[in-house]
Amino acid sequence: MALGIRKICTFLEETLVEGGREVSRPTHTVVVAAIITNPWAGRGFVENLRPEILDIAMDLSHEMTQRLLKQMPADKIEACGKSSATGIDGEIEHASAMIHTLRFGNPFRDAIGGTNYLEFTNTRNAPGALMALPMMHKSETGKRSHFLTANFQIADAPRPDEIVVAIGASDNGRPHARIADRFQDIAELET
Repeated sequence: MALGIRKICTFLEETLVEGGREVSRPTHTVVVAAIITNPWAGRGFVENLRPEILDIAMDLSHEMTQRLLKQMPADKIEACGKSSATGIDGEIEHASAMIHTLRFGNPFRDAIGGTNYLEFTNTRNAPGALMALPMMHKSETGKRSHFLTANFQIADAPRPDEIVVAIGASDNGRPHARIADRFQDIAELET
């Protein structure tokens, strides 16, 4: 592929029991992770990352979003987020470059009807290291019940010259969510 994709992994999770108690509505989470060649690895310090972002980010987002929507229809998605990790031959900025652009975020956000920014994390990882993908409600910033994290790992990625780029979605908030929304806290503190 022109995008430099070595492989794409999809992770599915269904939570039926949480805290020893059956959930009233199962929570389904899906993560789609693409392992791509780091276009800046081995080139020393690159002043301008933009040309490669323009070449890769939008097409990569479209490819990953289509795969995620095969697992979870857009009208079922309540929470979403993104994550990236570079191998040891890359900089954290390389991981950030692929996901912190509207060319990457907008295709995913638009496809699921989201209006929020996409919650995110960027790291440097060794192959097989646990990765975290934070999520929040796709349109309500203070909805703490939808502050979620999907964990996943890929045994052989990222290699030193690769980047793992991931998007994730959930059709529900945390099972048995019992803390107030941020806006309730704000209102209470103002009185």
